[in-house]
Amino acid sequence: MKLLYMLGLILSISFPSCAQKEKSNSVDKQQSTANSKTTTYYFIRHAEKDRSDPANSDPNLTQAGKNRAQNWSTVFQDIKFDAIYATNYNRTKQTAQATATRQNLEVMIYDAKVLYSSKFAQATAGKNVLIVGHSNTTPAFVNAIIKKKKYNDIDDNDNSKLFIVSLSKKNLIDQVLTIN
Repeated sequence: MKLLYMLGLILSISFPSCAQKEKSNSVDKQQSTANSKTTTYYFIRHAEKDRSDPANSDPNLTQAGKNRAQNWSTVFQDIKFDAIYATNYNRTKQTAQATATRQNLEVMIYDAKVLYSSKFAQATAGKNVLIVGHSNTTPAFVNAIIKKKKYNDIDDNDNSKLFIVSLSKKNLIDQVLTIN
């Protein structure tokens, strides 16, 4: 519980974009506001997958994985996401779904071969976005946003990393936390 409190405190101090956005009827004003606000991406790797059949390239989560997915939704309960993305695999979609359900959002699919495109950057500008990926795509996606190879692949047995990238016109902050 202390960890959740501390994470909430860190996120609320570090990332002011978590506050609710002002509503406007003007599309131009919305785009201008999005361009001037901070965009914050939260990246996690999918939770524990069923490894009982090595031939299965699209396994579901194990019970431990389902529990972790629920735990992630608790970790994120005080963050208002505007969008939630996952790759088109059972394990990533199932990991994202717990948070999506809690926040009444749909899980959108992204192509892990494309990662941080200008279209994706534009669609998520000024928003809080959760992205669920894999041991290799998650750090690669972060590296694409920060434009340098800073993060290596996640160990195949590690489902606890939370990468946070916050960017605005003037600042770019990236960090990685371990949430067990």
